[in-house]
Amino acid sequence: MRKISVLSALLLTACVTINIYFPAAAAEKAADEIIKDIQGISPQKTEPKASLSDWQVSMYQLIDAAINVVVSPAQAAEADLNIDSAEIRQLRATMESRFASLQPLYAAGFIGIQADGLLAVRDAASVPLKDRNQVNRLVAAENADRQSLYQAIANANGHPDWAAQIKSTFAARWISNAQPGWWYQSSGSWKQK
Repeated sequence: MRKISVLSALLLTACVTINIYFPAAAAEKAADEIIKDIQGISPQKTEPKASLSDWQVSMYQLIDAAINVVVSPAQAAEADLNIDSAEIRQLRATMESRFASLQPLYAAGFIGIQADGLLAVRDAASVPLKDRNQVNRLVAAENADRQSLYQAIANANGHPDWAAQIKSTFAARWISNAQPGWWYQSSGSWKQK
């Protein structure tokens, strides 16, 4: 009987725990990609990195091999966020086509990005009376699609519970990717970028 409990204790301590965490960096990268796509901004080319000499590569490989003898390497998959599903593609396409109508409203200061990443009509009185209903409809449609997009991304990644974290990540990225002259909320007040 004692052998079984010692064996059981050994097996319990040998278990590996895998934590499923929210991939914040991947979410930021995905948010930037989606936002820039919606706004029609092409990705910037990065400068080529300086290459290592053959001697430096050989030294790094030798050091890596020596460390691997002492410490067993653990391989973890790079965190990634799936942003490609039929629902996500449809939402992105709709938001991209709507952006042409929203852009002049951003530029005129009629609408701004709230701290939660949703749009708001900043000063309804400044919007010409004939355009108010259209502006309100555009803002409401955009906000509904943004909420749906966050949930669709969470669902596509098998974690519907991530929707709030995705929304929070996108909120910061919408503001960060705002174009000069656009308005956004910070600490409860409107500021112009």
